Amino acid sequence: MKTEDVRVCVLRVSGTNCDAETKRALTELGVNAEVVHLNEIERKRNLLDYSALVFPGGFSYGDYVRAGAVWAARTLAKLRSDITRFIDDERLILGICNGFQVLVEAGLLPSFKGITKYPEASLGTNIPIGYNCRWVYIRHENSGRCIFTHKISKEKVLRIPVGHAEGRFLFSKENENRYLNQLYDNDQLVFRYCNKEGKYADGEFPVNPNGAFHDIAGICNPTGTVLGLMPHPERAFYGWQLPDWTKTETLAMYGDGKQIFESMVEYLKKRF
Repeated sequence: MKTEDVRVCVLRVSGTNCDAETKRALTELGVNAEVVHLNEIERKRNLLDYSALVFPGGFSYGDYVRAGAVWAARTLAKLRSDITRFIDDERLILGICNGFQVLVEAGLLPSFKGITKYPEASLGTNIPIGYNCRWVYIRHENSGRCIFTHKISKEKVLRIPVGHAEGRFLFSKENENRYLNQLYDNDQLVFRYCNKEGKYADGEFPVNPNGAFHDIAGICNPTGTVLGLMPHPERAFYGWQLPDWTKTETLAMYGDGKQIFESMVEYLKKRF
């Protein structure tokens, strides 16, 4: 498939605020990305006209109940069969920040044995409590399963910002060790928080900005076609988005976030 023929749906609802930046990153790579409200998908459009679906960041429906919970429930109520078909067809689903919260609430991640009725994980209130917006480092942990990181070498450190109040990745205590082992066994662990040199945060703030269990910043499903991460790659796509770009002698054209979108587009061109 030609790059310009790749169609990506950037879904939005009330409270979404990162849809335009996400679309711009994808458009920069030459694909046909559209921002589409969930109401429009429900009433007028066919989700299966797209090769990839993105749940971008923001505060969907005011993050009432729990972050991402309302959006997840509404999406499954209206589009469960299409979402299931999306995954069965090995189309791509990306959840960024609030989108990651949606995927977990909807049972699409970690999804050890398929879409679950109840969440297997949660993204809880940050520790320290409060909204945290800062640039962080994340280390790529995946060995090749995740489609979205094929262009990123294992153990590479990326610099990407976070902006959330509920990003603390957790498993229930009774399942913590078992589920963590499954992430490793299935090659579903994708990103962990670390320092500039790649040393894991070990839960220490601010290297780990939210207190996430095992410093987890992003995971994929067992097939690698669904990725959720708390950091915002669309906010680290261009060099001029970097916080210290005015202090550098040569302005970089792009930031580390570009590699995630590039991996995504490369797969779609070959697969569809």
